[in-house]
Amino acid sequence: MKLGWIGLGLLLPTLAPAAPGLEAVTVTTAGTGQTYTVSLQVLAVMTLLAVLPALLLSMTAFTRILVVLAILRQALGTGQTPSNQILIGTSLFLTGFVMLPVFDKAYQEGVAPYLEEKIEAGEALKRSLAPFKAFMLRQTRETDLALFVRLSGRESLESREEVPFSLLLPAFVTSELKTAFQIGFLLFLPFLVIDLVVASVLMAMGMMMLSPVVISLPFKLMLFVLVDGWALVMETLAASFYSI
Repeated sequence: MKLGWIGLGLLLPTLAPAAPGLEAVTVTTAGTGQTYTVSLQVLAVMTLLAVLPALLLSMTAFTRILVVLAILRQALGTGQTPSNQILIGTSLFLTGFVMLPVFDKAYQEGVAPYLEEKIEAGEALKRSLAPFKAFMLRQTRETDLALFVRLSGRESLESREEVPFSLLLPAFVTSELKTAFQIGFLLFLPFLVIDLVVASVLMAMGMMMLSPVVISLPFKLMLFVLVDGWALVMETLAASFYSI
């Protein structure tokens, strides 16, 4: 994914081979010791790889997509089908589709000029983060942004473009969770109606010992397949990021 290449491109060394290192481990054999070091660049790259999952969760469309798909599975009542691995994989690929224009812009404006040695690393990082910030600002509600501005003790901000990442990240995640639950509520309603109708019919027939879930599940699956539910859900999720 290009987000990983963006980070790696900013951290890859352009220094001489004799880069400074940190003592990692010392091996002693027959009274002699040998110290092995880890270069600062390798340490920085490994740190970035550890931080990438958090960046994926907090700066992209992944949170909204995964929460909606999880709620959809719960509404269908299919237990662990699709499995968590399938949901996460689907969310990752759909996130890549939604975020592809942002990744491309960040690479072209930040990483590519840095790799060509046209700009410094600090400027490259600033340019690479600008498309992500613009994307996050479009998806963040004013109320959520104002909440974290107030919690930070600031009076106000002159414009949305001046919002620092320390405020934008939690506001964006909060807004994404709210949007995901709103979409999940709308998805839940038709399946809830089917559950209520089936439960009422079973009660009227005196079959109170029979679980309504056993009867309603085939009807919910049939409805979902007939309306081409997966395509509709994917289309709605992808379009929701460009409707603001």
